[in-house]
Amino acid sequence: MDYTLRPVYHYRPSKGWINDPNGLVHFNDCYHIFYQHAPDFETPYKQPVHWGHAVTKDFLHWKELPIALFPDREYDAGGCWSGTAAVKDGNLFLFYASIDRAGKQTVSAAVSRDGLHFEKYSGNPVISDHPPKGGPDFRDPAVCCADGQYYCVMATGNPEDKMARLLLYKSHDLLDWEYAGVMCEWENCMYAECPSFMPTENGLWLLTASVCPIGQKPYFTVMYGEFSCGGFTVKYSSEIDKGPDQYAGQVFRDHTGRNILISWIPGWQYSGYAKKDIGCMSLPRELTLKNGKIRAYPVREVAGLLKDSDPCLKKAADGFIIERCGRDPVIYNGKISDIKIMRDSYIAEVYVNGGEEVYTALL
Repeated sequence: MDYTLRPVYHYRPSKGWINDPNGLVHFNDCYHIFYQHAPDFETPYKQPVHWGHAVTKDFLHWKELPIALFPDREYDAGGCWSGTAAVKDGNLFLFYASIDRAGKQTVSAAVSRDGLHFEKYSGNPVISDHPPKGGPDFRDPAVCCADGQYYCVMATGNPEDKMARLLLYKSHDLLDWEYAGVMCEWENCMYAECPSFMPTENGLWLLTASVCPIGQKPYFTVMYGEFSCGGFTVKYSSEIDKGPDQYAGQVFRDHTGRNILISWIPGWQYSGYAKKDIGCMSLPRELTLKNGKIRAYPVREVAGLLKDSDPCLKKAADGFIIERCGRDPVIYNGKISDIKIMRDSYIAEVYVNGGEEVYTALL
């Protein structure tokens, strides 16, 4: 497989390392995507993480913009890691995991009037330490607003009781945050990370997270449920993308009311990829809940890229196989009423039964 042939529709910067999508938001008539970025290196950890920045109006044509956040303060000298964005009073706020040189993880904020130039808040960090239910892995703020109340969901893990948790904070102004308790947790896990949280049009709340069980591969979970008194009760859930080459999905609610998911390809699962400079963003996928089933399907702007077949996809009576060069194939067994594939250079995204299951794979 020729990994030097750049994808056309899967965004990636002109140079450097890219991983988690951050700060997905619609602002000033554009969709903004930020991402963890080492601009001068093609492998991770050789440069503190920055926030790269790009915009699009149609998810087909992207414009790379100057770097939004640099690790240039004492509290973030170890990197500006994952987070989200929020719009308030016509300003764009970025919230990110600020990591100092000693590795301490806090939350910091930056604000912009034009969506291009960002000024870090003078009172950073806005959340300076984890509570007793948390642990040193304390990062990835997911900020949203509902009924005039701002919420921040923090991902963490506690090595003492082997619990992964999402912790809830509240604020009236996006800068002064009060701890409100544990919102969701998983047993026998190292940590959770990269959450998203927002109300939806059907009266339920949408919560997503990447969860790392002890001794097992991490997975990405999408949950719809009820949010009351600071707690989240799951009603519907799905490991929506079961492909081997994706991770750290983030969801945002756009100005039209769509809940849109973008993930990082290829994820951490195959560290050898880090040497090939092939990281990129997935297609944007709209999350929907209908008749108790969660679906993720490319947004209408890019749906025309989907095809019925591709040489890498071998259909069978009881499923399909995605053939990959020099690596184990991806095998799906199950009933198929509809299947679509998007092939972009070395990337395949396969959508089964209208997006009830998704398989993202590098070929």
